[in-house]
Amino acid sequence: MTEVHDRARKFINYLLSLVREGADDRGALADLRSGLAFDPGQAPRMFRHVVPHLGERETRDDRWFYVVGAMFGANPKHVSGSTVGRSFRALKDQGSDSIEARFVALLAAHPDDLHSHLFHATGLLKSKDFGLDYYVLLKDLMDWDREDRSVQNRWARAYYRKSTNNDKGENEGE
Repeated sequence: MTEVHDRARKFINYLLSLVREGADDRGALADLRSGLAFDPGQAPRMFRHVVPHLGERETRDDRWFYVVGAMFGANPKHVSGSTVGRSFRALKDQGSDSIEARFVALLAAHPDDLHSHLFHATGLLKSKDFGLDYYVLLKDLMDWDREDRSVQNRWARAYYRKSTNNDKGENEGE
């Protein structure tokens, strides 16, 4: 495991600790949620929750810690194996209008604009009581701008394939 992936795992563990049974830290969640109104890394209230999990030197991946932190603050429901592609497929299966157009816009998003698409998706998922696997999400975002577009392809396969009983437990992000 690389150093950045180790930091990512520890960061998600920290986020999950904020909502352990009976120990919800509403102040911390509000601090994280404040990031929805800013570009990644620009919300001062988030710094105390995110910066300790970043490396000594600033990297391009730092922004994804802020994005995932803000998303978690808005929708702290972590569901193992519940990835973006699967969640959007579940929304589509419920007959939600305009889901495919939103999903396609998400897949096509430039890394600099992806956070705004994800922030809108967070509200939509929360409104339907869907959670995400934040471990997989953070890893996927760090790989978003790979030349082979493997993340976007995994998300698309999860969205467009027909649901089967074998889907349960599969993890498209790993």
